[in-house]
Amino acid sequence: PKVLNAGEDAGTLTAEGAEYLDPEGDLEAGIPMCPPEGDAGTGMVATNSVKVRTGNVSAGTSFFAMVVLEKSLKKRHEELDMVTTPDGSPVAMAHCNNGTTDLNGWVNLFKEYEEAKGNKVDMGQLYWVLYNKALEGDKNCGGLLAYNYNAGEAITGLNEGRPMFIRTPDAKFTLANFMRTHLYASLATLKIGCDILFKEEKVPVDMLYGHGGFFKTKGVGQKMLAAAMNAPVAVMTTAGEGGPWGMAILAAYMLKGKGTDLAAYLADKVFGSDAGEVVNPDPADVKGFDEYTDAYRKTLPAQEAAGKLFTI
Repeated sequence: PKVLNAGEDAGTLTAEGAEYLDPEGDLEAGIPMCPPEGDAGTGMVATNSVKVRTGNVSAGTSFFAMVVLEKSLKKRHEELDMVTTPDGSPVAMAHCNNGTTDLNGWVNLFKEYEEAKGNKVDMGQLYWVLYNKALEGDKNCGGLLAYNYNAGEAITGLNEGRPMFIRTPDAKFTLANFMRTHLYASLATLKIGCDILFKEEKVPVDMLYGHGGFFKTKGVGQKMLAAAMNAPVAVMTTAGEGGPWGMAILAAYMLKGKGTDLAAYLADKVFGSDAGEVVNPDPADVKGFDEYTDAYRKTLPAQEAAGKLFTI
């Protein structure tokens, strides 16, 4: 099959294909087909981030950011992948193997503590309490540092990973700083990749759209991401929708979007006035996250050594 842009005619389902997919005969030959997309393309559509100078961040058990570019990057970067929007615009992607798994492990430890006292635990409430406690922490986490590396990361050049939490002897070891450092740790590798885009390549971005479990506790993950990226972050009412919904939109666009570019179709026919809830970066948070990331980079050799030496 040829590579096609969104909205183009990708043929029709043949009689042989219909029988193969559905021997019972409910699918009929002649159904129109649209160009297929994988998770990256459908995620852009589902988050309304196919327009130049927008991007989306998927944040769950793995993290990735995709930013639609005005022009090509100045040079190749091993830390970044190049993809396109469904309608062919260039997109830079920073992908992280690790996400919230380590953070969730710490939350479950607090759950066990409550259960050991005989208390029944509401996990939604527990996440709300711990995540919001992080907002009270020092902007640079007060001398605490964590790595969420259950696996290696290409962005930081590590083949192995070990979840790690360390602190200086005089660190401000509080619950607020502890939770903040683990929220930061979930984003730190992504920030290192995106800093190449925003600081080195000077790529402009007007809005990032967040989706995934990291944003389930309202406002907290969004505020942390805005600090990490130094960019506004919106979370839309459709943030829980994923690839299948994005693919369905692309199918509708092929049928009904003739003569309209994809970004305009999404704006007019799908999302309308839903701009989402937007959080702008707090300069103090941005400065604190930069300081945290500097320490994170400098201490990467300790993470690398742990991956090589700590085995059972």
